[in-house]
Amino acid sequence: MRLHRLALTAFGPFAGTELIDFDRLSAAGLFLLRGATGAGKSSVLDAVCYALYGELPGTRRSNGVRSDHAEPGVRTEVVLELTLGGRRLEVTRSPEQWRPKKRGTGLTPEKAQTLLREWAADAGQGGPGWVPVSRSHQEAGEELTRLLGMNREQFCQVVLLPQGDFARFLRADSKQRAELLGRLFDTGRFDQLERWTAELRKQHESRVQSGRQRVHALLARAEEAAGPLAAGAAEHRPDEDAPVSGALAWAALLRVDAAERADSAALRLAAAESARAAARARLEEQAALAERQSRHQRARQERLRLADLAARSAPERARLDAALAAEGPAPLRAPHRAAQAALAAAGAEEAARRTALAARAAAAGWTSPLDGPGELRAAEGVLRAETGRLEAAAAAEERHGALLADRTRLRRKREEAELLAEDSRRWLEDFDERLKQLQQDRENAREARTELARLTDRQLELQGQLAAAERYLRLRDDRTAAQDAVRARTDAAQHARQRTLDLQERRLTGMAAELAAALTPGAPCRVCGSPGHPAPAEPSADQVTAEDERRARAAQHAAEAELADATKQLSALEAEAAAAGAAAGGRGTAELTTALRELTARQKSLQHAAERWLPLGQQLERLERDGGAHREQLRQAAEQSARLSGQLNALDAELTDLARRLAAARGDAPSVAARAAAVTALSTATTAVLDAARATATARTRLDESTTALLRAARDAGFADLAALDAAALPPYELDALRRRFKQLDADLELADAQLADPALRAAAELPPAAAEPARAAAARADEHLADAHSGHDRARRRVADLARIGRDLAALAAELAPVLDAHARISRLAALLAGAPAENALRMRLESYVLAARLEQVAAAATRRLLKMSGGRYTLVHSDGLVSGTKRSGLSLHVVDAWTGRERDTATLSGGESFFASLALALGLADVVTDEAGGMPLDTLFIDEGFGTLDENALEEVMDVLDSLRERDRAVGIVSHVPDLRTRVPAQLLVRKHRTGSTVHHTTREDT
Repeated sequence: MRLHRLALTAFGPFAGTELIDFDRLSAAGLFLLRGATGAGKSSVLDAVCYALYGELPGTRRSNGVRSDHAEPGVRTEVVLELTLGGRRLEVTRSPEQWRPKKRGTGLTPEKAQTLLREWAADAGQGGPGWVPVSRSHQEAGEELTRLLGMNREQFCQVVLLPQGDFARFLRADSKQRAELLGRLFDTGRFDQLERWTAELRKQHESRVQSGRQRVHALLARAEEAAGPLAAGAAEHRPDEDAPVSGALAWAALLRVDAAERADSAALRLAAAESARAAARARLEEQAALAERQSRHQRARQERLRLADLAARSAPERARLDAALAAEGPAPLRAPHRAAQAALAAAGAEEAARRTALAARAAAAGWTSPLDGPGELRAAEGVLRAETGRLEAAAAAEERHGALLADRTRLRRKREEAELLAEDSRRWLEDFDERLKQLQQDRENAREARTELARLTDRQLELQGQLAAAERYLRLRDDRTAAQDAVRARTDAAQHARQRTLDLQERRLTGMAAELAAALTPGAPCRVCGSPGHPAPAEPSADQVTAEDERRARAAQHAAEAELADATKQLSALEAEAAAAGAAAGGRGTAELTTALRELTARQKSLQHAAERWLPLGQQLERLERDGGAHREQLRQAAEQSARLSGQLNALDAELTDLARRLAAARGDAPSVAARAAAVTALSTATTAVLDAARATATARTRLDESTTALLRAARDAGFADLAALDAAALPPYELDALRRRFKQLDADLELADAQLADPALRAAAELPPAAAEPARAAAARADEHLADAHSGHDRARRRVADLARIGRDLAALAAELAPVLDAHARISRLAALLAGAPAENALRMRLESYVLAARLEQVAAAATRRLLKMSGGRYTLVHSDGLVSGTKRSGLSLHVVDAWTGRERDTATLSGGESFFASLALALGLADVVTDEAGGMPLDTLFIDEGFGTLDENALEEVMDVLDSLRERDRAVGIVSHVPDLRTRVPAQLLVRKHRTGSTVHHTTREDT
């Protein structure tokens, strides 16, 4: 984890927006957060924690996030840019807060917001940029927690060490250490392995238990199948924990006893079957004799009964004979009855029609007589003529009704047109004022857009000036270094030039010795020309040669060249610094930052008004369009109202003429249609009476014909008249009943006579009565004995078969359970070992605890390297895997070894200062091991909030040396403290100043202190 940039707005003690450049602070590897008590040093760490987890550290969770110094309109916001797992991320969080209402007075709540973005090389717009990842509080929190590998409490223990919580990991118990180390080193797979092994053991236990249950179920079935045999073998029955072989032996013993019982049952069954056959033959003989004697007795009684019944049924038989004689004329009786019914119906219909005609005539006011056929036919002709005349008048009446409906419709349409016109007039009353107001609002929005565009250009200009001012500050530092380099090169060049002159002078001084060294005996001297050299000069000990002079001159030229390069570089830096100063407009970064902040605030105030320009334009366009529509609607409504008034006047004139004509046609009737209906009904009733009279005459003729034919047939059948014929006739169902009755009586008499004449029955009747009941009782006893024998034999055979099947099932189950029991034994031992069970694990250490203990041992070793230096070689942190009391985990204990006493003791016995640097060493060691671990999350940034005040001068020196060595691992450590000595020791510093209007932050250096 590497922090890059933090921006705070209205957060904690900070009223405005404060920017913290962690890249700049972390460049030296060690930086200091200092300031007066209560200025807000710890609030910077709170902001980091809030950005990552959406909550403050545990000791300050109850404090509010929003600054009490902030303006009501300024939104509280924290923006943190950092690198996690190789991904450059930016997280923005804003808590739920109250802001002034945009309209009216008062406050309104604003929901909490979260935005997680990631820097991408291709942001979808042809270049790099920020790509949104999530706007959900939960999704962003889960993603950050996953990348960090720690929850909020663990983060505060390892990375963000707030006041009072610094030594929590040092003094944590085994469970807390296991939870933290498990998240940091990703040892969840070992815990999953433990759970998987335990689950596998449970599965094997379940299979073994299921197998044992099946064995005991089979034993119970065998005991149930054996019945009374099981009591004799009860002492050999295996218990629940006995091996499967015991169950197999007990089942075999039951099968042997059952086979012996089955053989005995077979012998009893054979004897019972022989006795039953003899009893059954005796029973059949006596039953046959009893049945023949019984049949003869029943036949004699039945013959006597039937003879008596025939004598008593003689009158009924005579009645049947008369009814059979009446069947001859029967086909003519139905037409005769139909003719009688038709005549009655025709007479009733004629009377009803005449009654209806009288009612219709009275209703229509008809006064002419309607009794005889001639009068009816004359009235029918008159009524048909009147019906034709009224049909023509009915068409005029329909036209009158249609015109009334048209007049109602036209009046309604004229009212609708007048209502539309009135609506348009009311809508257009304040149209001009609304149009003018919208035009003014849009003009204000246009001015805001213009001003916003100008401010945007000004913002770009100020940003350029700010970048130039920052570049000027950097170039000023580079120029100072370049000036120092020029001065150093100037001194070096002057020194080289002076050395060259010194060497030249010394060579000239020793030139005689140099010339003497070149003299040859007999050769002339190059100075005096003499061939004799009586006293040549001798070279001195520090004689300067031409080579020495050449080397000195070369060194001088090199120094002058370096001076020229340094001077050129200085000139370039001065020119670039001058250009940067000119680009900055002669203004400083603080002034430009303030101006940029004010301009941004002005932009925000204009943004809302500028954004209304387009919606206002749409509203203005819509208002003008609606105004034109309402004017057109008013014009069309007026034209339509005038047109409809003319049409209504024409309809009124035509309705008056039709009303006059219809009054003459309907007479006293309420309408022409009513008059036409009455006349039509009277005509129809007259025609119906004529038709009914003709039908009555036809029915009377048919009745006379059918009466004559029926009387002739009755006399031929032996009946004096139609009354005698009707008296003899019977209904079909009664006639059929009599026929069936006497037919059955005759058949029964014939059957009784045949049975009495049977020789077998007569012979049986002459013998003594049969002894069937004793024979039946003996046969029943034989059946019972045979049934008992069969039942015993079947039980014995089923018992043998059931026990044999159960024995086979037991053998198969034993073969199936053998590998299961073996695997269960092995997996149970393995699960107990991984779970730290005392029976298999002497240290009572689980697998995950064993791995974490190894990691903790590495952490202790890495912490000891720094702790030895901090404590002057006195203390060493060691990991202990000894057994602990109770149910606590073994293998995650930490002890400290005191080199002065040689004893190992608990970390709780350390003093305040000793606990501080022991905790610091442990935190740094933990970060080293996590970073070196392949699956761990690199912890490149650590914070230490207070604790340095507990150290003496020597201990502080040792701790600072250790912290200073962290830059070798490219790690940054932020110290939050107000200890004065740290100001001169830490080069990069962040100063937090408190004011009445809220705190501010400033990046400073040791030279600025």
